Amino acid sequence: MARVLLDTQAVYLAYRNEGLSRTARTMIEDPDTVRIISSVSISEIAIKFAMGKLEMDSDDMVHAIRDLRLTGLAFEPRHALAMFSLPLDHRDLFDRMILATALVEKLPIVTGDRSFPRYPGVKIIW
Repeated sequence: MARVLLDTQAVYLAYRNEGLSRTARTMIEDPDTVRIISSVSISEIAIKFAMGKLEMDSDDMVHAIRDLRLTGLAFEPRHALAMFSLPLDHRDLFDRMILATALVEKLPIVTGDRSFPRYPGVKIIW
């Protein structure tokens, strides 16, 4: 059984059923895959919705979690502590939090973000 962490972009695209690579779509649709969403991604979507950058409100988020069968993962102090060792290749706070979470939890990340592969030890699925 594979476990994967979906980054914010992957959650949004999967919910809207658009823009995912074939590999990412196959992984997300596989019933044996444990699909994990970080509380960081939910927060990022909430903020981007409030700013008018994403069309995904709280009801949509609840539906996405249900429809995509996502398992929530809280951002914890141990994840935050891992951020001390991350190089500054990526300055987006949310992405850095997701990267740190993936490293601590030893989870591959489903993402199309081109800066993520620059981080040693992070496996990318796209």
